[in-house]
Amino acid sequence: MAASALTTTLGAIRLGELMDRSSGRPEIGIGLIDGPVFLSHPDLVRVAIQEVSDSQPSHCLRADSRACRHGTFVAGVLSARRTSIAPAICPGCTLLVRPVFSETDEQRGNPPRATAQELAEAVVDCVNANARLINLSSTLVQTSTSSQSELVAALDYAASRGVITVAAAGNEGKIGTSVVTAHRGVIPVTACDLHGRLLPLSNLGRSIGTRGVMAPGMGITSLSPTGASQTLGGTSAATPLVTGVLALLWSVFPNATATRILQSLLRARPSRSVGRRSVAPPLLDASAAYITMTRIAHL
Repeated sequence: MAASALTTTLGAIRLGELMDRSSGRPEIGIGLIDGPVFLSHPDLVRVAIQEVSDSQPSHCLRADSRACRHGTFVAGVLSARRTSIAPAICPGCTLLVRPVFSETDEQRGNPPRATAQELAEAVVDCVNANARLINLSSTLVQTSTSSQSELVAALDYAASRGVITVAAAGNEGKIGTSVVTAHRGVIPVTACDLHGRLLPLSNLGRSIGTRGVMAPGMGITSLSPTGASQTLGGTSAATPLVTGVLALLWSVFPNATATRILQSLLRARPSRSVGRRSVAPPLLDASAAYITMTRIAHL
């Protein structure tokens, strides 16, 4: 990403000041539930990365696979070196890689996706690995009611352990919620352009508008396993921007509870004339969240 484009992306959500204050702390673990990551990328080799499970390799087996490209992209947004082409929000945090996207079972034209059972197992693994945050940029495959109940239980478990889950709202342009975005322990993320205008592809819904935030999801450039960079868009590209902001807030205020961190984000959201009835969330404002967190910390 050119310096001007990266600056514009970070400026859209007023993230620069918070990034100047911290590059993250190693005790702030981020569970990356996504594809495997090209761990030998030069902008990731010095990053604190841990493999969470042996169920799937954390390192890419096929650098040209969509799963590898997606996982490496999101990892770059969160954890690449600050001098890289990626947003590189919190390289000082610990990245807990827990792949759910298979490199060997890809369907042409479909985004990486996972079943409710796969996501549930990954959430529990990340919580047990001491994640403080979970980044979930996945399309959910429609599965059985029992599998969805298992996923709800896993999200309940994460919330009970003080883990914040940040999840992409989805790119189908629908109004409604999923078992993930409807969960009260989840922050849903929609995507906008660099001017803060909602992208039509973003899913919307009551819980998304009430508890969610919007972040840039157009023309986001990050690391690629096969070349210098790749540019992606949609809610899955916007989600790690939100996760990164929360990770930096927790790094600046390491003794804060998950409740306080969530309060700082939600209280910093601008008021909406339609109030809680809105199905579209407001734009993320990292600077306002930091100021709000400062006030909350003194309560």
